Amino acid sequence: MTIPPETGTVDTPHADTSAVNVKKNHATDGRPRDNNDPRNKQRQGGNQPRRDRRDVHGWVVLDKPIGMTSTQAVAVAKRLFQAKRAGHAGTLDPLASGGLPIALGEATKTVPFVMDGRKRYRFTVTWGEERDTDDTEGRVVETSPNRLDVAAIRALLPQFTGRIEQTPPRYSAIKIQGERAYDLARDGEVVELQPRPVEIHELTLVDQPDADHSVFEAECGKGTYVRALARDMGRILGCYGHISALRRTLVGPFTENDMIPLEQLEALCNRAASGEGSLADALLPVETALDDIPALAVTRADAARLHRGQAVLLRGRDAPHSSGTVYVTVAGRLLALAEIGNGELIPKRVFNLTGLTASSGRNERD
Repeated sequence: MTIPPETGTVDTPHADTSAVNVKKNHATDGRPRDNNDPRNKQRQGGNQPRRDRRDVHGWVVLDKPIGMTSTQAVAVAKRLFQAKRAGHAGTLDPLASGGLPIALGEATKTVPFVMDGRKRYRFTVTWGEERDTDDTEGRVVETSPNRLDVAAIRALLPQFTGRIEQTPPRYSAIKIQGERAYDLARDGEVVELQPRPVEIHELTLVDQPDADHSVFEAECGKGTYVRALARDMGRILGCYGHISALRRTLVGPFTENDMIPLEQLEALCNRAASGEGSLADALLPVETALDDIPALAVTRADAARLHRGQAVLLRGRDAPHSSGTVYVTVAGRLLALAEIGNGELIPKRVFNLTGLTASSGRNERD
């Protein structure tokens, strides 16, 4: 098993793409302005001083509000923590709320492990209309007066459970010859995406408030589109449908208990800036993303070799006999991701956790 490459911020289908025009410090004739130019002083005096970025390492699981893109959420978290690096583990559409795990600093090296984990969603399907985006933002492309009862809907669910073939929405971040599908669709081009296998571990009808709406919960694997699930169920039922509400409640090891609303995160960061409390209280440890990976403790001498990128021989009666990926600790502190093979421990990702990390109390989660 190989360690996936480091992943940074993931593109989001509805991300803002407008460029920011930066005015250079030049006069209208193209010449640089002198430092004594009063227009320079006015501009300098009106700007807020730029805060220095710092090393922050850990996870913050934002309870993303509706209307915010995943890219915007990462930018907000990065600003609040004054972090040098940040990324997220799986796009959440602007119309969706819920868990958006944001990796800060060295936690970005563990993003692929979260993205490969299971996700759980609670979503509402509005029957009677199919839309080109498969959610409420889109244009209506099909309508039907047909409605089905709870028994008919529940009878359909086994067809969408297990390993199935799913065609992603046309408005998705999938690339076609280097272009995002949603960009091509917005430009009016015909987008033809090929079906691909996805895993839906569980799909349940949890509420039927009226004939026009059904509420479901789904637990699924990587690459599953809930919008496509609503679209396909509507087509088979003959009544069409689209997502009208969506909330993510689980991403890999992160549950709703780990989520922090944006307002609460902002308040905590403001208190920390004034000397009340610590930003570390908002962080989960980097290794939280590695819950499904075995841990291996090493001596300080072996840790020094691994930190230099050198392999370590595994010997003695306590040496592991298995092979594969482990995360390595020294004195209870995360050191590296490594591979065990042929009696050796080979480092693949070494962590440098100098700076702000999660408080010790958060190493044991509720």
